Amino acid sequence: MKSSSPVKNTGAEWWIVFGAIVLFNLWTRLHKVDQPEWVCWDETHFGKMGSWYINRTFFFDVHPPLGKMFIGAVGYVTGYNGTFPFEKPGDLYHDHNYLGMRVACTLLGACLTPFSFLTVWELTQSITASAFAGVLALFDVGMLILNQYILLDPILLFFISGSTYSMVKFRSYHERPFSVVWWTWLIITGFMLGGAISVKFVGLFVILLVGLNTIEQLWEILGDMSQPISNVIKHFLARAACLIALPIAMYICLFFIHLQVLYKSGNGDGHFSSSFQSALVGNVLHNASMPRHLVFGAIVTLKNHRTGGGYLHSHFHLYPEGVGARQQQVTTYAHKDENNKFIVKKWNDEAPKIYSDEYEKAEVDFVKHGDLIRLEHVITKRNIHSHAEPAPISKKQFQVTGYGDDGIGDANDVWKVEIVGGSEGDVVETVTSKIKLHHYFMKCVLTCSNKQLPKWGYEQQEISCNPTVRDPNALWNVEDNFYPKLPNVSFQNFAPGFVSRFLESHAVMFQGNAGLKPKEGDYTSRPWEWPINFRGQFFSGNDHRIYLLGNPVIWWGNIIFLGLFTATYIWNSILAQRGHEDSLEIQTQKSRTLYAGVWLFIGWALHYVPFWAMGRVLYFHHYFPACLFSSMLTAVILEYILNTILHFIPEKLVKVVYHTFIGIFVGTLWYSFHLFSPLAYGMEATPGHMTNSSVHHLKWIASWEF
Repeated sequence: MKSSSPVKNTGAEWWIVFGAIVLFNLWTRLHKVDQPEWVCWDETHFGKMGSWYINRTFFFDVHPPLGKMFIGAVGYVTGYNGTFPFEKPGDLYHDHNYLGMRVACTLLGACLTPFSFLTVWELTQSITASAFAGVLALFDVGMLILNQYILLDPILLFFISGSTYSMVKFRSYHERPFSVVWWTWLIITGFMLGGAISVKFVGLFVILLVGLNTIEQLWEILGDMSQPISNVIKHFLARAACLIALPIAMYICLFFIHLQVLYKSGNGDGHFSSSFQSALVGNVLHNASMPRHLVFGAIVTLKNHRTGGGYLHSHFHLYPEGVGARQQQVTTYAHKDENNKFIVKKWNDEAPKIYSDEYEKAEVDFVKHGDLIRLEHVITKRNIHSHAEPAPISKKQFQVTGYGDDGIGDANDVWKVEIVGGSEGDVVETVTSKIKLHHYFMKCVLTCSNKQLPKWGYEQQEISCNPTVRDPNALWNVEDNFYPKLPNVSFQNFAPGFVSRFLESHAVMFQGNAGLKPKEGDYTSRPWEWPINFRGQFFSGNDHRIYLLGNPVIWWGNIIFLGLFTATYIWNSILAQRGHEDSLEIQTQKSRTLYAGVWLFIGWALHYVPFWAMGRVLYFHHYFPACLFSSMLTAVILEYILNTILHFIPEKLVKVVYHTFIGIFVGTLWYSFHLFSPLAYGMEATPGHMTNSSVHHLKWIASWEF
């Protein structure tokens, strides 16, 4: 078997191939990057978040901050003023400078092609395999589409591919431990890992990849009996500092910057606790001046005390037929709203209206531990009520409704106040008191079940009355407290520090991620669909339609080569077990190929298999990190198979066969890219399923919906 391809790995040839791939890659990525001139797909989310960074406005998102901070910073530097609303896909940008953010994301995405080339080069030292990896990344229409917009994906993919390249580059200096270049690449690897996890939590998968690779390295060092055990400890500490401590420190610093920059109140406040909100300028709780204690007649909002808990909320709409009693809906709502306000009344008496003559004459009567109360909804004048009807979703719990007219209801409106940890005579305090509301007759507690109501409930959270009185979701606190007769106090002292805000932010993000469920009309998909390119998703509509779909020649080829790698690895393992011996040169090349293939296969599996266990909503674009590794694996195995074939070719025909194969391979990829490029650069308005459409011939399978 010939040990290498006919192309020599000289410096000039290496730079010619690499340079040509990089230049053509830049042209394809930047071509028509300004089109379409309207909001595409999730630009509506991440462009908006970039605006909020520019305006210093706090918001809630399920992802860590780096990607959105990058978008906001680039927008600010390139002249975007943060005023475009990013309301929905299809909104024209008009005179707003969106191009800087698009180009910055595109340039990071353009790095995937050279990173793929360089990673395979470090693993194989083969210019052929490296070129294969480069052109597979270059001609993937799906990768091009995903990297041309104001999204987190090109930023995430940059750090994932950068982490992989720096990992293998660092390993190439294993014979020069603790040299300057060794430390440089170790630090770069840690920086890339910190960037990956700081953009999206799926960056954890590449951290696992680097972690496994590091364990293998340390195991080899431990087996070097020529070195003392202290050498192993030094290697471990160096890696722990750069691959664990550095990414963690980077992540925490980015979160600190995130919380410092976003200091103004925004529409995401309601996902966080009352004390968290008190640190946001413009929030009603920031340096709030309101009564310290709760009294009968006060107008209040009640916030569920669990992480990310919403406000007790009601509205005029009724529960539908067949869902318990057809009475007024009571839910929790994550945002501040007039429908969150309630009047606290005695169970057997009407509280005088604020500013009325009766109010001026009435004595202040504090709400204490053990008191019986009614909660009247300010807008609808109905009381919070429960009865022996099952809750809409939590059937073992009781339904909670709004009941009565003008505050007059019945005995099922009565609730007993419990201050958690309190005793008789203790007064309910604003913000800091954790309270439970026990239904007087049903012997249950008012709780947020953490379950989402259907569309008739506006997909808000279910409120129920739980007979299990120890339910942790039954804790509430008074957030807003309006009663002018009491002196106001400042709540500045209750503002939390960075550590508590950092921890709460993560609890809310994890809860938000877990709560992401498929909605009707979403382009959701399941993991089995992704590798086979079963269905894409629209990025843009109208007369400049963009449809995210992988290049089918590359994606279907990747599936074949995943199987070929598995077969190759098993076959060579059997040969080795049976004592088969190759020449030293062939054995070296085979070992290098299989070593590269194993780590790329592990990278693919780590970035794909975990999605099978996820219950949250999933989209086609989640497969693209795994696709990067799959394409690099294809390049490595394809070059291995090519060299195997060349072994059986007469010497005088080797170059002809080799260059013919290269021409056919690159030509096929280029033509498939050219064929499917309208999906990336824009299709006409006529749908692809119609025979008069210019892309009708591209609908190779019926599930492609362009």
